This record gives sequence, structure tokens and C-alpha cells, in this order.
Amino acid sequence: MSKLLTHLPALCNVVRRIAFETGELALDYFEEGAAFSPEYKADGSPVTEADRKCEIFIEEALASMMPDVPFVGEEAVSSGRIADVEGSEYFWLVDPLDGTRDFIVGSPDFTVNIALIKNGAPVLGVIYAPAHGEMYAAHGEGTAVRWLQETDNEKSIRVRKPQRSGLTVVSSKNRGIEEINRYLEEHKVSKIIRRASSLKICAIASGKADLYPGLSQTCEWDTAAGQAILEAAGGEIVTLDGKPLVYGRGRKDFVNPAFVARSKFLSETGE
Repeated sequence: MSKLLTHLPALCNVVRRIAFETGELALDYFEEGAAFSPEYKADGSPVTEADRKCEIFIEEALASMMPDVPFVGEEAVSSGRIADVEGSEYFWLVDPLDGTRDFIVGSPDFTVNIALIKNGAPVLGVIYAPAHGEMYAAHGEGTAVRWLQETDNEKSIRVRKPQRSGLTVVSSKNRGIEEINRYLEEHKVSKIIRRASSLKICAIASGKADLYPGLSQTCEWDTAAGQAILEAAGGEIVTLDGKPLVYGRGRKDFVNPAFVARSKFLSETGE
């Protein structure tokens, strides 16, 4: 096993470089319009050449560095190539292009998500939004950062205390809206922000929102990197009965249960 697994700060820097290079590859497709002939998987979700090429790039980069660490990627799983990770201490969990629907229609809200899982929990996460020129990363409590490409500026990020006027909620643009509205009836809400991809989780981690109800179907690669970042910033992702999400532990389809991503200030106040 690679020594980098015991040196997460150094490993995180390497993964950030891989995510950046993957994002630049995705951006080439995005800007050239080469991605906009999607195919559709069995579950009805779209996939493009960009999704596949980006996942191949990530898998090869990670394998060259750590050939013994299993790799689980969205496109590999959808094609039936599923690594057996249930007994693995570590594995990589990757969504090469989160927000494919936005990518296809020319919206910039797509991301590259790379997470390292240890014993069912994400211990390192990197999310890069190339069309926004921003990257989020973390490798443990207090390490969450946001980097802006335009200024080459990096700042630590932290969840915020909810405002007295009500919660700022971030939710999907067009999925599960009725369920979310019913869920929010029990909360005092001042604003709802519609975002795609893992940027919803990043909004909470960076103190721009308070709550994300994940009530429509998501998969483990949609949330793992974001969970690592959010937990490092003082937040949490838990099921509706308050249990932490776990990864690679028996769900062969890698589908998450319903969850909420939130600042821990909300769990402390019973929100």
C-alpha cells in the first residue's frame, strides 16, 4: 500500500492536480460542443463521450500512483465493471462529470468529484468545477479550502450559523421539488437556491447555504467527495434518521438513501 495513504495532505495535492487536469479535459468538450450527443443508460440518465474519457483519465492517473487501491467510477459501474470493495480498507470513488444534464445544455454547474474512502467513510475529497474556475478540497477536520483559478487564491472555508430570518436551502434544479417542498414545511426558510451537481454540498461547506435535502435518487459517487469537504468544514451528511452515509458497504448499485447535508449547527438546534 502506498505511503501516501498515511500522508493525506500530500495525497490531496496530487488528487487536486488530477481533478484539475480532468476538468480541463471536460472543459475542452464543453467549449467545443463535442459533448452534446448523449446516450442514455438503463436508468435513463445521460452519458457523453466526455464522461467516459474523463473517467478513463482519472482511473489511469490513480492506478499509476496506487495500483493496489480499488477504483469505483460511475461509468465503470454502469457498464457492469464493479470492483469488489466491501472488504477493502481503502478505495477510490469517482464521478468524472457530475451534472451531466447541465453539461449537455451548456450550463457551467458540472464538477469532477474524486473521493478516497477508508472503512466506509470519505477521508479525502476534491471537487473541481472547471467552468466556474473553482475547486474545493479537504482531507480531515479543519482542512476544507476553496481555490479560485482566476486569482489563484485559496481560502479556508467553514459552515455558518443559520440566520434568524430563516434557512438558506440549496436544492436540485428540477428533481424531487415536491418532496423537498413538503420536507421544508417543518423549517423556517428564507431563501432557496437551485444548483446542480455537488456544488450544492459545497455551498453549505463554504457558508453560503445551510441545508440541502437530498430526497431524490443519488449515488455514492455524487456525495462522497462533498461529504469529506463538508465534514472538514464543520458540517455533516446524514440519513433522515440521523445516521452518517456509508460507502461501499453492500449496496451493489451504490444508491444512497435519502439524506440531508447541513451545518452541524442545525443538528445541535434540532432543525
